Amino acid sequence: MSATGGSAPGVAALRRLFWTALAATVAFRLWLAWWFPMTGDEAYFVYWADAPAAGFYDHPPMVGWMLAALGPLAHVKPVMRLPSVVLPAIIAVGMAWLVRALARPAAGADAETLGYAAALAWLVAPAQVLNIAITTDTPLALFSFLSLAAFALGVQRRSRALVCTAGVALGLAFLSKYFAVLLGFAYLVFTLVVRREGRWRDLGIVVAAALPFALFNAWWNYQNCWANLLHNAYNRETGVVWYSALVFAALVVYVSSPLLLWYLARNPATVREAARAPAVAALAACAFVPLVVLAAASIGKRIGLHWLLSFMPALFMVGALALGVRRTLASAKFLVIFSAAHVALVFVVAALPTEALQRLRKYDSIVMAMHPGELLAALKPYEGKFVLAADGYSPAATLSYRAGEIGFVAQPAAAEPWRRHYFPVFGQGSSHGRQDDILTDFRQFDGKDILIVRKDPPDPKDYAPFFRAVQYRDVTVRGATFHLVLGEHFDYSAYRDRVLALVRDRYYRIPAYLPQGRCYFCERHFGTATCPPPG
Repeated sequence: MSATGGSAPGVAALRRLFWTALAATVAFRLWLAWWFPMTGDEAYFVYWADAPAAGFYDHPPMVGWMLAALGPLAHVKPVMRLPSVVLPAIIAVGMAWLVRALARPAAGADAETLGYAAALAWLVAPAQVLNIAITTDTPLALFSFLSLAAFALGVQRRSRALVCTAGVALGLAFLSKYFAVLLGFAYLVFTLVVRREGRWRDLGIVVAAALPFALFNAWWNYQNCWANLLHNAYNRETGVVWYSALVFAALVVYVSSPLLLWYLARNPATVREAARAPAVAALAACAFVPLVVLAAASIGKRIGLHWLLSFMPALFMVGALALGVRRTLASAKFLVIFSAAHVALVFVVAALPTEALQRLRKYDSIVMAMHPGELLAALKPYEGKFVLAADGYSPAATLSYRAGEIGFVAQPAAAEPWRRHYFPVFGQGSSHGRQDDILTDFRQFDGKDILIVRKDPPDPKDYAPFFRAVQYRDVTVRGATFHLVLGEHFDYSAYRDRVLALVRDRYYRIPAYLPQGRCYFCERHFGTATCPPPG
């Protein structure tokens, strides 16, 4: 390990600073979780929890299970977001303990100071200070950290139990999001590169412990159109631009620390020296291997900021173990200033009236997110007379969530309580948010009147074939115009042939190499247990 160098606060002062920062950031995130409007993705995941299952269309099921465990409180916005609010604090405490455990043999009394410095630097990064949304990345980050921590300690202590724990946590991370595979790949690279006794045995234990979770997900996919695989590997609509690799580099800088990356780039020898300890090398693999894979992928694919978050704790810990307390605290000081600018901007935006944002291109989306109740009030004359729907998963989920809060009825004849407030998605939709294909059976709407809410003006040819008569009206909420399609006597057969057949051919093209058990979509709408393979 490198020397701490320079003057740094004593362990008692740094401990107080860490716990003060932890309390302050949790308090800010609690306020932000209360104030910030519900996102479409979060509302979408709430309906995973309302209809819990062994799997869901877009991703493995863990976030749905997490919200389902909250029961009715999953519909209370601050409570629903509580896992994301407290997660950075939990990981920060774990980082402080883990760095101390790994550094102690070389750093002695400085190990505790180093642990608090590493955890503090990560805790005050903007990505942690502002992150309150509940997403699939929430359980992924938790179980990924537990896995890499158990793996590093297992390597250090030569503990098979800890290595097995790493495998179980990796399996739970896999049930959260498929990016967990990158962490497993990091373990493989570590095993190949770092020559140590028992390394292949440890890798075998990790694989054996994680495999049941992967097989469980494969079984669900086999019985459900291979929905997760189709969404993540075949159907995602991700445009490629020439500068995508540059955007990826900027995202890495943003979610980590420019100063930390600068120090690491300037001092590669200190990283190599720190990584002579196998446990630190394991952390380094968990930090850099996923980033290298994503960097290569960014050449032909847009990489999202949230894709990086699960690998940042390992990067900050490796940085601390290689660079020492002084440089780690310098990075923390920079991040405090950087995050303070973000916090100030949030308070400014919170103080603005919604109408001040009217010039923004997505103003209608802002109004729908911040004032869905006012839009539902405008729809009140149609309540109980129409089945209410939307033309995309995000507005459908947002309106459904608010409808559930105020008791607005979207499906008058629905039996399940949650479904009475649920807005189905009418039309082809997009590659994202297709859980509605599982939740909604359009056969039950045959002959009923349906109202579709849109943010864009409707094209009559998109609706006339499916109804006996169609009317078009507009409603205005806080200066944003929303368009209503009022369809009389829905024709399910025409909708199946002209819309659902296109959905099947676009989003349920199951490759011929995959064995099929059952497919809910083709079974429900086309009378076949499985979908025909693409021709």
